[in-house]
Amino acid sequence: MRRVTSVSPELPGYTHVRLLGSGGFSDVFLYEQHLPKRRVAVKVLLTEELTDANRAAFVAEANLMAQLSAHPYIVSIFHADVAADDRPYFVMEYCSGPSLAERYKREPMSVVDVLRTGVRVSGAVATAHAAGILHRDIKPANILTNDYGWPALTDFGISSTVDDEVPLQTSSLSSLRGEDTSGTTGSASVGMSVPWSPPEMFEDDPNPDVRADVFSLAATLYTLLAGHTPFEVRGRSNGVLDLIGRIERGLVTPLERSDVPRSLIAVLQKGMATRREDRFATAVEFGRALQRVELELGYSPTTIDVPNLIVDGSVRDGVLDDDDATRARGVSTIEAQPAAPVPTAFTPPPASDDATRVRGAQQVQAQPVAEAPGETVMRRRTPAPPPPEPEVIVAEEPADAAPRPTKANRLALWIAAAAVLVIAGGITAGLVFGGMPSVEEPDPSQPSGGGAAAVVETIPTPEFVSATPGEGTLDFVVTNPKPQDGDAFIWRRTDRGSAEPMRSTSDGTFSVKEFDGGQVCIEVRIVRSGRDSANPLEGCYP
Repeated sequence: MRRVTSVSPELPGYTHVRLLGSGGFSDVFLYEQHLPKRRVAVKVLLTEELTDANRAAFVAEANLMAQLSAHPYIVSIFHADVAADDRPYFVMEYCSGPSLAERYKREPMSVVDVLRTGVRVSGAVATAHAAGILHRDIKPANILTNDYGWPALTDFGISSTVDDEVPLQTSSLSSLRGEDTSGTTGSASVGMSVPWSPPEMFEDDPNPDVRADVFSLAATLYTLLAGHTPFEVRGRSNGVLDLIGRIERGLVTPLERSDVPRSLIAVLQKGMATRREDRFATAVEFGRALQRVELELGYSPTTIDVPNLIVDGSVRDGVLDDDDATRARGVSTIEAQPAAPVPTAFTPPPASDDATRVRGAQQVQAQPVAEAPGETVMRRRTPAPPPPEPEVIVAEEPADAAPRPTKANRLALWIAAAAVLVIAGGITAGLVFGGMPSVEEPDPSQPSGGGAAAVVETIPTPEFVSATPGEGTLDFVVTNPKPQDGDAFIWRRTDRGSAEPMRSTSDGTFSVKEFDGGQVCIEVRIVRSGRDSANPLEGCYP
């Protein structure tokens, strides 16, 4: 039976608009904030739930969300307080779009939208993990959509720190197994959303880690593609007990869509592996696997947004090493007209054994080759020229050498040569007057015979043009030696660790932010029809 919604509290500086939703312990209302003037969502704890434990959990959720509010794909929290009627509340960003639960129930999402959403939310989950926070309730209903259509992860109400043990539940798992309630979108009495929960959460003493959130995120993406939860079988019983049994046995319902590539299905299956050791170890690894599918389909990879703390692995003087630490949303800066290139020194990087690149390829070291005074052009190192052929010295004929051909022998040679010319002339005449002999074109639908291998186009390596230091930036210009319509470039820094994402540019100009004069190493590839350069352009400045 659904409970009666609570009355919205009177909050100074806010005007109540309407109810947005209700949960087990709170209601969420839409308010109009007076200054600054904007619409906000206000989460209010229920009067009958005002126990010390619930107050503490409510405050903990507000504090957790405050730690993560700067992330572009996590709902921001603005304020928290206690209303005049003694009910705690906090004010959050209002996401005007539908939740992903509403979207998938209307119709399944496209593959490209699911990939983009998955990579973005992977960055949000990785950011929470870097702060020592497990979400523990990732599902479509907890991913909202803001005014820009971006996903926004919310509802950290049952989150815990990575090192915390999950508290003992009031109802045991055995009692849950004996209670077979119908439906697939409700939450079980143990404080989890069963259809998206990993099997370790159903143990008597659950001990989840970051791979539990990876499981839930993979299950969420499957739901967006399929239009139903991963372990739901249409036409059969899908109660809590049925779902738990299928989750523990890893019985994922096969996807029935023909447009979902096998590589994406494999990524989701690994993310939902029954044994946590078989899943992706981190949310960043899961996001990278989704990026690889994007590249396979010919899309530019979506950026995985994570704090510099994850990229650099250190914090300087207690703060993140970020020249723009006050930025609320990540924005890519594009210069309309880059400055003229300045002569620079660009040196090849040391040998790298980085195995985390989006596309593994043979590494070719690059080195600058001076083409003209004041110009530096980076090219791939070419192999050394072959040694010169040994000079042939003709010695004078000795006195006892074999005699030269006689006049009769020379006449026989001329007659043979004339016969060859006659035959060649006949063949040429046949070609001129009779046309070229017909050659049967191979059928592309049939496999090539005789062991002949199919010719695969080699995507060229970009060529370096310039690297220009600016105010806090290092601007690069590269070029495509053999351009074709639809070509693009992808690049990333290789000197900041394996977590640095791939970025895209269409015209070969891009900027490295937060440049402080130190060494910057990059890797650039050309993307064409879903494939990229076999050998990337690599180098370091200075």
